[in-house]
Amino acid sequence: MMKLNKAALACLISVGLAAGAQAEPYRLGVLTDMSGMNFDLSGKGSEVAARMAVEDFGGTLLGEDVEVIVGDHQNKPDVGSTLARRWIDEENVVAIVDLPTSSVALAVQEITRQSDTALLISTGGSSELTGASCSPSTAQWTWDTYALANGTGRAMTLEGDKNWFFLTVDYTFGHALEADTSAAVEAAGGAVVGKVTHPRETSDFSSYLLQAQASGADVIALANSSGDTMTALKQAEEFGITAAGQDIAGMLLFLTDVHGVGLEIAQNLTLTTAFYWDMDEDTRAWSQRFAERMDGKMPTMVHAGVYSAVLNYLKAAEASGQATSGSQVMETMRGMDIDDFFNRNAYLRKDGRVVHDMYLVQVKTPEESQGPWDYYKVLRTIPGDEAFRPIEQSACPLLDD
Repeated sequence: MMKLNKAALACLISVGLAAGAQAEPYRLGVLTDMSGMNFDLSGKGSEVAARMAVEDFGGTLLGEDVEVIVGDHQNKPDVGSTLARRWIDEENVVAIVDLPTSSVALAVQEITRQSDTALLISTGGSSELTGASCSPSTAQWTWDTYALANGTGRAMTLEGDKNWFFLTVDYTFGHALEADTSAAVEAAGGAVVGKVTHPRETSDFSSYLLQAQASGADVIALANSSGDTMTALKQAEEFGITAAGQDIAGMLLFLTDVHGVGLEIAQNLTLTTAFYWDMDEDTRAWSQRFAERMDGKMPTMVHAGVYSAVLNYLKAAEASGQATSGSQVMETMRGMDIDDFFNRNAYLRKDGRVVHDMYLVQVKTPEESQGPWDYYKVLRTIPGDEAFRPIEQSACPLLDD
């Protein structure tokens, strides 16, 4: 009988163990807000949308299983960064998805830049993410502050609302939204006559609204989101601000926000969105599938964006032949057609901006609505190249290469 030395025996044992071992699945990490003010507009719905995309793709990537895991970043950059680093280093996460709160998105983008991990941002909206802070492994999928400003700000100014006063949430997103909207208003012939900042999750807007009212501005622009926007809208109604002749602009308003405050308060507001569930047969079909898993709730633009981002990432990773280099997947995606129920006339730019059509909509009156979630009238389509910042105006250093 042939005898094996220790080295050969160890080698055979190692090969045998490797052959019997099951490869670790590729994981997609939905990094979201599961407990705070962004829960309704992203949160559980973003998890559901990501799982739907993986299932529709077939559940495997390059012959390996794909799993979705979820983390709550609590709207804190340090918590988000810690989760992202652990996922990448220890849990084979090849893409991180969603990212509500721009300060968290910017912090996590640094982690994914260093590790060359794909970052698919659906909720974080600061245009800085594809500006000076851009990354070769990032795609900002759904919206940004420039597109909202260029949609709502420009449209209202051209319609005669020339003087603007800003109520701005005091962190990265709010300042970016105010700056982008101010530029759009001024370019359309308007002027900013005043502004005031407020902390996140403010419960009393009375002093801020009184300052805005006293300014005599045509428009009081709410450069905030979710709970802050809903609270400000409710209190503006209590003060009779719109009844007295001033308009309110919810610069970032989600379908769930309108549902939360009700049509009596939100009616006739003009806003810009990347998606509305009731636009056509394709949007309705996907949204009904989503609602079946969400107790009847219709998706926000964030939820639709998460689905689209995950599905197109998986297609690009399969086409590139690997899933671990986010920058290579993005490079492959730039050469692909991005076309689904969410994306119309879409493409991925080198700065990470996914350019697609946006929509200027108006909130229906209670009399116009046919029931729950029937909330928007689409006023016009804003072509992607008009909606998003022109590439020649981008401060992204990747464009210098």
